[in-house]
Amino acid sequence: MNETYLWTGLSLVTPLEARVRGALPAGVLGVSIDSRTIEPGDLFIAIKGENSDGHDYVRRAFENGAGACVVDEDHVDSLSGVGPLYIVKDTLGAMERLGAASRQRSRAWVCAITGSVGKTSTKEALRLVLSHFGRTHASVASYNNHWGVPLTLSRMPVTTDYGVFEIGMNHAGEIRPLVAMVRPHVAIVTTIAPVHMENLGSLDRIADEKGEIYSTLAPEGVAIIPADAPNVERLIAAADRSQAARKLTFGESAVADMRLVSFRADPRGSDVEVIFEGQTYYYRVGAPGRHQAMNSLIVLLTAHCFGCQIEEAASRLAEYTAPVGRGQQSTQRTRDGEFLLIDEAYNANPASMRAALGVLGDAPLGAGGRRIAALGDMLELGDQAQRLHDELAEPILLNGVDLVYAAGPMMKGLFDNLPPEKKGLWAPASVDIEQALIGEIRAGDAVMIKGSNGSRMGPIVSAIRKHAAEAAGEV
Repeated sequence: MNETYLWTGLSLVTPLEARVRGALPAGVLGVSIDSRTIEPGDLFIAIKGENSDGHDYVRRAFENGAGACVVDEDHVDSLSGVGPLYIVKDTLGAMERLGAASRQRSRAWVCAITGSVGKTSTKEALRLVLSHFGRTHASVASYNNHWGVPLTLSRMPVTTDYGVFEIGMNHAGEIRPLVAMVRPHVAIVTTIAPVHMENLGSLDRIADEKGEIYSTLAPEGVAIIPADAPNVERLIAAADRSQAARKLTFGESAVADMRLVSFRADPRGSDVEVIFEGQTYYYRVGAPGRHQAMNSLIVLLTAHCFGCQIEEAASRLAEYTAPVGRGQQSTQRTRDGEFLLIDEAYNANPASMRAALGVLGDAPLGAGGRRIAALGDMLELGDQAQRLHDELAEPILLNGVDLVYAAGPMMKGLFDNLPPEKKGLWAPASVDIEQALIGEIRAGDAVMIKGSNGSRMGPIVSAIRKHAAEAAGEV
């Protein structure tokens, strides 16, 4: 194969199960399902989504430089003459086959990550660390679903040394077919928490579904298991049913194979001490929070399984910073000085909410500063939703949060039960607390924003950043 190309034009025909109209390209440099992000020479696959059909954007993809497009039989006549076409019965199925072919040709060491909390943060830390040891390919953003996994696989260069794949789920039965495409050498569960309770109903079922990550481990593979997770025995049983040659656990438990001994957070990160196979390791993680320290144990175990030196892997973790929406911290300005913004707006569940409140509790304050939390509803929690929201009062008080702004019907019960001096504002929707929160922020404050995607807390972060830029005279 010509390594200039991700795929040669001819090598695409068989995995796509395509017939070709127009001249075959010499090769393609990338794979995309979004015409807006096409790079010159990319292969565009026209996927039908819930709200749009990629076939409507084939012409735009070619205008933006696509080298060829994958379309289905139903649309080929209307697209005649626009450019080289790979014509298939079903475009999603074609992308799945392309992903499978990519995995088949690869000699990379591959890991797959799932869990109720921490998938993306752990994936990004693994990307950083493994990139020090070789060419590393990893999922973009949270591309962890039925189209994100095969797309990530299809983009993996044949020269890749390490592949890191995030596997997500909302309903029962979704993990097994995705991990079957990835066929990892190392399979990881970060933790088990009450997430997607509306669809799965119990922690037992969540643990069973997450345990499916071990189902298609490569022979002699390794199952990495959170020793402190509820229902951990179900994960161990799932690993025992797999081809795993070895099980490695991590956590604070005395029985964990890699044990977190101590953790000390400061505004810029955490100092961590762990023991593994009788040896003690000291290192720094460049993002604060106990959950980030725990994720680092997963990174070190995975690196160890891939033959990397633990000390060298650990030394790279000082460079790690939390991704956007998952704890990223930045200094912003008001008209009277600076404040700290903690962006946790990407998503939320009870475990990640407690972790984020812990980070806020450890955050540094300026003179006269306060800890302010803006919280949106946590979704998909089923009939336990109100109780799980109400129980956040404990970490709010424990972490010294001074003011709470809350949005959404589930957050109202929590807000109503807070001490009067801690009540900022509650409103049915996030947009209704935005201006009041911005008006409240002053120099020295630490402000943390968090909620489920559907709670729309992300725009509050954007509005705060915009207001801060105006205060700094940048716009």
